[in-house]
Amino acid sequence: MTSSKERLIFLPGGREEVSSRPAQRLDQSSRTIPKSATGYTKSCFLTEKLDTLDSQSASPKWLVQDVAARLPNGAPQEGSDSPVSFFHILERLKTTPREGWRRFGKKNGESISDHMYRMAMMAMFAPEPLRGLLDIQRCTNMALIHDMAEALVGDITPVEGISKEEKNRRETTTMDFLTKNILGNVEGGRIAQNIRSLWQEYEDGVTLESKFVHDLDKIELILQMVEYERASACKCDLGEFTWVHCKIILPETKAWAKTILDEREELWGGREHVSYTAIEDPEDIMEMMLGKSYQTKANNTRQNGTKSNGSS
Repeated sequence: MTSSKERLIFLPGGREEVSSRPAQRLDQSSRTIPKSATGYTKSCFLTEKLDTLDSQSASPKWLVQDVAARLPNGAPQEGSDSPVSFFHILERLKTTPREGWRRFGKKNGESISDHMYRMAMMAMFAPEPLRGLLDIQRCTNMALIHDMAEALVGDITPVEGISKEEKNRRETTTMDFLTKNILGNVEGGRIAQNIRSLWQEYEDGVTLESKFVHDLDKIELILQMVEYERASACKCDLGEFTWVHCKIILPETKAWAKTILDEREELWGGREHVSYTAIEDPEDIMEMMLGKSYQTKANNTRQNGTKSNGSS
């Protein structure tokens, strides 16, 4: 059994090390995270200043109407019976990059819609016996909708310093704006109501379909992590993101995650890299990066020398 908040650094020769150095404060002016803040020795953190998006400002006065009024295609037409204005808004999902990768220098990385499309395709491959319990069409639709608010809110990450409550407020008001102001009169509002309902179902995370799609959200990230590491010939260690596998809950999706992480171990081939085997909350990672208290404990469980199975 592994302990929570456990962070491993895999070293050549099958050794595992846990960094005990005190965390350093994140340099907010450059968004550069010192190596000692994470214990990473090969991470490729983005060292230049990131552009500050209006949607990611820490100001509590953020309003979706203000963002919509400044869209490149012009303010969307409200109350129309045509969905064309909404179609233009969706373009932002195609061109807005997932922010987490930008800190590692992936300026032209995957977009929000790239992420959602692969999730929707993955939903179609739900394995038995889980498949027989799911509404697959509902899952694919939910996957395509779950990050829709980011078209106007942007992809908010923990380093932006925006609280969960504020992030939820922005996303909720954005979905209300899209489904009521923009789509409320399209086909009698029926499609908009379905979109809003699916988004809320995902946010609530109660139904089996929503739990499955939440797992897909994490698995898609792990897939992209490994693909970026492979593309860099392991010059960029993205192990910070491995914590997400600890949050996957369904047995069938856990099996997918294990396959991907085993593939990652083969990719690194015993070279030094970082992986999380157990963690209580992803915010713990940010506390460490921001210089707050972060305690690590040694791992007492090993599998095949350098690999941890990530189970608890």
